[in-house]
Amino acid sequence: MALDDPLLQGFRRFQQQYFSASNPVYASLCQGQHPVTLVIACCDSRVHPPALMGSQPGEMFVIRNVANLVPPYSPHNEHASVAAALEFAVLSLNVGRIIVMGHSGCGGIQALLRRSTPRDSALTRWLAIAEPARELTYRHHAGASAALQARQCEQAAILVSLNNLLGYPWLADRVKTGQLMLNGWYFDMHEGALWGLDAESHRFVPLVCPLERADC
Repeated sequence: MALDDPLLQGFRRFQQQYFSASNPVYASLCQGQHPVTLVIACCDSRVHPPALMGSQPGEMFVIRNVANLVPPYSPHNEHASVAAALEFAVLSLNVGRIIVMGHSGCGGIQALLRRSTPRDSALTRWLAIAEPARELTYRHHAGASAALQARQCEQAAILVSLNNLLGYPWLADRVKTGQLMLNGWYFDMHEGALWGLDAESHRFVPLVCPLERADC
């Protein structure tokens, strides 16, 4: 393997930052992890939660999949990977917050809207989780532009995932008792802004405005 491999160079920078004598972060992390937040994000290479939020190693537990989806609760665990990670984060790591983080320009949501994947593909079956978001978008925004439909569906899919989270009984119990908080966030990569779901209005409101706008 070439010594100038950019990934190896990146690891060396990581090594120098977190394993140096002046900043031995992993000296304590090797004993165990205690993240306070679980982020459910898209596997899109442009959406990297620790980088977006300035999180350090050990602070954030992350589940990533196509279109940041949470499948409905099932005692048979049809989608065992997400269910297992949720169970581990909530019941074993005792995270106090779950953020479902969607984003603009999501290829998974585009595929869902346009029905552009093969009917019998794994991706089509996975995206079916967000079918309620697609139906809502076309019911209320049938005449809108493709860009607006995509944004509406991306945000509606976050709501679908949040509602699905509450179907997990052991998770819902912690929400009811105040041990666990749920948030829906939307990263607008075109503007470099962050939006959050307002629980009362069920609308997304600005959390962090674009750099050129301080009053949004």
